[in-house]
Amino acid sequence: MAKPPTFAFDTLSLHAGQRPDPSTGSRATPIYQSASFVFRDTDYAVGLFNIERAGHVYSRLSNPTNAVL
Repeated sequence: MAKPPTFAFDTLSLHAGQRPDPSTGSRATPIYQSASFVFRDTDYAVGLFNIERAGHVYSRLSNPTNAVL
């Protein structure tokens, strides 16, 4: 039986916490270029704008790509 590969620290740290996307197999975090986001309802949006819940309102403030960092 083949021995699993041993990766160097650089490789391990680069991919730490990342799992391949189940639909595409991509391991890299996508770069989201959206400037704004859709909210499911007004109450949800109010919670985001008042920083009462976690989420993204506008990309200059936060976005999924920055959240990974």
